Amino acid sequence: MVAACHSIELARWQDAFEGLLGRIEGRFARVEPRRRAARLVLGLLADLPRKNCWTIAEWAGETTPDGMLHALGRAKRDADQVRDDVCGYVVEHLHDDRAVLVVDETGDVKKGTGTVGVQRQYTGTAGRIENSQVAVYLVYAGKRGHAAVDQELYVPRSWTSDPDRCRAAGLAEETTSATKSELATRMVARFLDAGHQAAWVARDEVHCGNPKLRTALEERGTGYVLAVACLPEVTTGAGKFRADILAKKCPSGPGRSSPQGPGPRATASTTGQSSTSPTHAPGSRQLLIRRNRSTGELAYYRCYSPASVPLTVLVTVAGARWRVEEFFQSGRCLAALDEHRVRRCTSWSRWVTLAMLAHAFLAVVRADEHTRPAPDALIPLTSNKIQRLFITLVVRPVHDTAHRLGWSNWRRRHPARSQASHYRRQATQE
Repeated sequence: MVAACHSIELARWQDAFEGLLGRIEGRFARVEPRRRAARLVLGLLADLPRKNCWTIAEWAGETTPDGMLHALGRAKRDADQVRDDVCGYVVEHLHDDRAVLVVDETGDVKKGTGTVGVQRQYTGTAGRIENSQVAVYLVYAGKRGHAAVDQELYVPRSWTSDPDRCRAAGLAEETTSATKSELATRMVARFLDAGHQAAWVARDEVHCGNPKLRTALEERGTGYVLAVACLPEVTTGAGKFRADILAKKCPSGPGRSSPQGPGPRATASTTGQSSTSPTHAPGSRQLLIRRNRSTGELAYYRCYSPASVPLTVLVTVAGARWRVEEFFQSGRCLAALDEHRVRRCTSWSRWVTLAMLAHAFLAVVRADEHTRPAPDALIPLTSNKIQRLFITLVVRPVHDTAHRLGWSNWRRRHPARSQASHYRRQATQE
């Protein structure tokens, strides 16, 4: 009755969640891991101060975290197939003929050296070189919404050159170090090979000097808008020029306004047929130049389209790159994308895939709600509001005093065992 007064059909949300879980239930060898995976997804959406196997197991009503740890690490299931199911779910419900695939990487600061892929490297999360773990994500962005459809963990050479270290982290013996651009190319190819369609691919300037991604997209006839630094030279009919020098040679004018993205507004212009081509595929190749209205800073993009398109289209695709930043923010806040406290590759892949699934559920429900008229004087539902209402009114986890005290005892017993084991080991060494 309360939901009806507020024009929110909670039963529809519950049906949507159960339908999503129905997509992945066949990927599990046993019913127990499948049920725990569902509880884990709900725990990722829960309003918990910290989210890990311990806190989620307590919230889900289990007596110990052992079952969650088993489902995340040792239970038999194919995380790649679950990832493909998430991809199909997103494309089906957020379908857009002009969708943009956005590729970007993000890093999670970690301690120690045992977590898979960790080394001292630059991460935008910290804004400096830190001991961190970096992953590359592929986000599907359309008019109805956006969500991640694929991920790849970046494994540095410092790992692949140490077989024992790789083996301890659960990496396959044939694992080789791939650049972030190669990971991006792999994910885009996997998306298109699955039969999904996307009109454009966008990416920031990190490693976009590598032509492999551009080559793969041009061979497939897929348009792209890839940010580049000002240092590389581009070829025009008048010769080769650095991008920043070429910008000064462009005719001055107000350009076109860029309404896309949450960042500062900008003006844009293009130089015709300016960017070099890694292939001989026919199409229109241009250099897009955007100027920040506030700071005057210039940004440069290599652009390709099978047929000539207006400047406004290129500007719109360039602005769509901000959707991946929104995913990183909402994925961390709403689905605990970065709160994985795991060391092995399998556990990391399963945690991240389930976080992507949880975020995709919120994105699809939000898109569905935005197609329905909102009551007067109310803004449309956001993903944050949907998360709180879904967990509070649909899931409603309730635990009695005995359950809480049982977990209190477990949390005290576990460090007591660790302490006793440490003392025994120390005594043996002495």
